[in-house]
Amino acid sequence: MSITRRVFCGAFAVAALAATLNAAAQAYPAKPVRYIVPFPPGGATDIMARNVAQKLSDVFKQPVVVDNRPGGSAMIGADMAAKSPADGYTWLAMTLTHASNVTLFPQAQYNLLKDFAAVSVLGAMPLVVVVHPDSPVKSLSELTALGRSRQLLAGSSGNGTPPHLGLELYRVLTKVGLQHVPYKGGAPSLVDLVGGRTDFIVSNLPECIGYLKGGKLRPLAITSSSRHVLIPDVPTVAEAGLPGFEITNWTGLMVPAGTPKDIIARLQVESMNALRQPEMTQRVREQGFEVVASTPDSAQKFIAAEVERWGKLVRDAGIKAE
Repeated sequence: MSITRRVFCGAFAVAALAATLNAAAQAYPAKPVRYIVPFPPGGATDIMARNVAQKLSDVFKQPVVVDNRPGGSAMIGADMAAKSPADGYTWLAMTLTHASNVTLFPQAQYNLLKDFAAVSVLGAMPLVVVVHPDSPVKSLSELTALGRSRQLLAGSSGNGTPPHLGLELYRVLTKVGLQHVPYKGGAPSLVDLVGGRTDFIVSNLPECIGYLKGGKLRPLAITSSSRHVLIPDVPTVAEAGLPGFEITNWTGLMVPAGTPKDIIARLQVESMNALRQPEMTQRVREQGFEVVASTPDSAQKFIAAEVERWGKLVRDAGIKAE
């Protein structure tokens, strides 16, 4: 076969393959999709995943089934997703936890930046320092004073999660005595706080907003740079006398590396369209989120930057998996 003919045949094959992939993306999905959430139901990551799953089930005319796989500091579900076929039928609900885990758990069975492809960062949320309503602590400064007189018992949604990082950042800034109690997710950690078994939590706003509105928890400060419309009477950490205690969590969507780019692009567009529908935007804001809906490329770069940022805190603060 001549060089010219080989080049022509090769170009034809590439074009045919591209057409096939594009057709496959248009036909996708042809069966139910599994959306792995590596936390129990009721947490911030789960709440956002269910919002998106509901909308995309309607768009795709196929079930998007949320599969909660808690445990292992969100690594059990992530490892399951990493080992799934790269065909667009397995998604991972990722969060800041996965970025900090890169440093906290260097022996993890998967590599976040190599084994996954980002689709989009879907939403961001502040955290809130909360105590039991019967606690004598009425402010962040009073909590710090208590922590300097005795050891505080503080729950979180697990090692390396944003609530845990919030606790460690608080410990570094205030030098309080603190014992960390990791749970398998935000929801069970809040249940124990409501039950009076811990002193406080630095909780994701979407997880604790129902407790705050119901009077079952008392907010002391919010970790954003400005007050939040859902709890406008709650001061920022800077207003409460602890500048530098700012932390924002985020959640998004990843798929196994090697998933066709056409499918990734369609997932990003459809998830963005879903979140930007007025009724959905209103719903997630009432839940405590702000819509982000980034592109795959910007999401991948953002996640890499978060790995570096929180890795530094883990190293500098000497945070260890418990």
